[in-house]
Amino acid sequence: MNNLLRNRQVEFRLLVVLALLCAGLSLATDTFLTMANITSLLNNNSVNLIWAVGLLVVLIAGGIDISFAVASSVVQYAAAKFLIGIGGGNWILGFIVCGIVGIGLGLINAGLIHKFRIISIVVTIATFNAFFGLLMFFSGGRSIYSLPDWWSDRVILFEHQAVDGTWSELTLPFAVMVVCVLLTWILIRRTNVGRQLYAFGDNPEGARRAGVNIAAMQALAFGWCGMMAGIAGLMQVNIVQEVVPNALYGRELEVLAAVVLGGARLGGGRGTVTGCVLGVMFVAVTQNGLNLLGISPFAFQMIIGAAILVAISTSNISFSSLGRIRMEGSK
Repeated sequence: MNNLLRNRQVEFRLLVVLALLCAGLSLATDTFLTMANITSLLNNNSVNLIWAVGLLVVLIAGGIDISFAVASSVVQYAAAKFLIGIGGGNWILGFIVCGIVGIGLGLINAGLIHKFRIISIVVTIATFNAFFGLLMFFSGGRSIYSLPDWWSDRVILFEHQAVDGTWSELTLPFAVMVVCVLLTWILIRRTNVGRQLYAFGDNPEGARRAGVNIAAMQALAFGWCGMMAGIAGLMQVNIVQEVVPNALYGRELEVLAAVVLGGARLGGGRGTVTGCVLGVMFVAVTQNGLNLLGISPFAFQMIIGAAILVAISTSNISFSSLGRIRMEGSK
């Protein structure tokens, strides 16, 4: 038990803080600890958690990707144009199309990083702007409202009506999020390539000498993140029932903050799905609590900024050493 607690100190501390936060909010407002609010939290943060587990794999491998939200926007628009063009499609085709396009965008990042020996944060800043610029150029900033019925219809998994007449429900994005979380846990904890990802992120040169394929690790990490971005984009459209080109712009930092707060190290080689889930829920509960208390949304941005500073200061690695490690590991 003591060894377990030592290995999961970050997750344990975050769980305690999250429990205290929930207790405080339940006392401060009578609407926080209700079935309607809890299910709303789970539904509305499903997309963030799908992004987060994709980003977790990249961070474990020693990279950083800030282009995933824009990638989701590109996937949404491309998938909508394609599916409408072929007459509508269905859920199976939607997952296939969004997954493939997302993987393709992720592999672009991986290819640039490996080919030109550039650190991942620089590459993804570039692709972030390139993807968004191309999306706005081809879409003209116009939203798509006429979507196939299967994509825009709500799929309700669970619903409940309270005695006061309020409804609570869990929808399809929640179920898809659970599957994505489980698949990511299996990848990094129950497969040989998952162990190689940790080894590569912790010591790229040592992993290379041990026979780990560097290009394959980068392709897997960024490809997985791209696939999660594609799936998240598919689910986001189902939630809002429209494709808005710039709707997801700017949500990268809160997801990054959540993942690193959950214990993922910016230098690579560390991170768990449990910590990732707790980090996302901490950020979600904080934002929800501020809204319920009527506090300005700008306060949430200050909290996210502080969370990123805390995460960087406790990650035991500087950006200069991060760049040196990635450059050496790519050789």
